This record gives sequence, structure tokens and C-alpha cells, in this order.
Amino acid sequence: MKIVIISDLHGNFDALEALPETYNELWVLGDLVNYGPEPAAVVDFVKANCSIVVRGNHDHSIGYDEDPHCSPRFRKMADVTRRYTASVLNQDQKQFLKALPLHKELRRQNTRFYLCHAKPSDPLYGYCPADSPDWIGEVQAVSADALLVGHTRAPFMRRIGNCLIVNPGSLGQPKTGKPDACYALWEDGSFHLKSFRYSVAKTVAKLRALSLPQEVEDDLITVLETGSVKAR
Repeated sequence: MKIVIISDLHGNFDALEALPETYNELWVLGDLVNYGPEPAAVVDFVKANCSIVVRGNHDHSIGYDEDPHCSPRFRKMADVTRRYTASVLNQDQKQFLKALPLHKELRRQNTRFYLCHAKPSDPLYGYCPADSPDWIGEVQAVSADALLVGHTRAPFMRRIGNCLIVNPGSLGQPKTGKPDACYALWEDGSFHLKSFRYSVAKTVAKLRALSLPQEVEDDLITVLETGSVKAR
């Protein structure tokens, strides 16, 4: 059995459409929308093709019309693109995001999975990088062989006791220092972190066509092209 796990798509349909992997199931760890130019296409694809989806803070922000609580450096980007996303999604698409669960627990073959966007104790907003000691308590609070999380947009795998924490990184707006889209693959009990190139230039052109404020446009393009954001 082959499962592809993606997270933090952020309205980047070009990256999603270019996913090079075949799979039996496609799972999404949240943040379908905001930042990118094609949130509606991403939501529709996920509705049609993904068997398991959990809600991220950006999905929550659109579904419930709330602040996504982003870090200061991304706050203006999030605010501007949240307004754009809300203007182009229809009510059915917004309701889909609103109804997404905060976590899922399931089993495939002999593996018990726990899925959430950020971390089990704070599934929408809890920012927990790979080396954080907080993961010890998070793992102890769930009954799983694999804890699947996103939110940081930086891929990692870390084993604590009998549980493997897997963050696939971001498909649509990675924070890895390079533009390649990231994902994870689970196949017959084994995990692999993978990445691929896609046409970043196409996504950049679509962003430019939105006529966003220049500062926001420049920042969004920098993240797409470099996998990082310039300090201010």
C-alpha cells in the first residue's frame, strides 16, 4: 500500500498538479489556502482526490473568518491573501474547509496513525520545530506508531520511543532554503521524505496577475523562488 502525505498547499495548484507520485491514498495535513494564487482549484482537487484531510490554521481562518495567527514576518502576506481567498471561494468550498476535522486517528495495515496540522495539544497553531523537547509530551498524549504533522513547512522525521513523528514539509510554500515542493511517502510500513521541482515561474506569473500590494507580492515571490523570506 502506498500513501502520499502532503501539507501546507497554500493555494499553489501548480505544485499540487505536478505531484509526480502514484498512490493508493492521498492525505492532507491542512492549510489548503492563502498565500497562493489558486485556492479554489486546490480545494476542488482535494475534495475530489484526497481520502483524509485535516484542518489547518489557514483553512480555519477562511471557514470561520478568523485571524490565522501567523508569525509577524508572514502576517501581512496572510492578511492580504486571506481577503483574496475569501473573495474567490464559494460557500461550498468555505463550508468544506470549515467542516474539516482537527485531527484523525486511523490504521493502515499494522500502523496506527495520528494526523493533525500543528501538534496534538494545539492542532491549529502550535509551532513545534523538529528539535523541540515539546514533542516528548505530544507523543505521550497519543496512541500512535506515526504522528503526522505539518505547519512548520520544514520536513523532518524524529523517533521518540515507539512513535515516529513525520512532517512532510510544504508542498506549496516550503521553508527549506530551496523552491522544491516537499511531501512524504508511506509504503508498506516505511516512510520517505521526498521533493520535486515544478514550474515556479507559472505560479509567480499568476501571483503577479493578482495585483497585490507590491511589498506582499515581492515577499510571496521570494518565498516561492528561494524557500525563505527576506528579513526586515
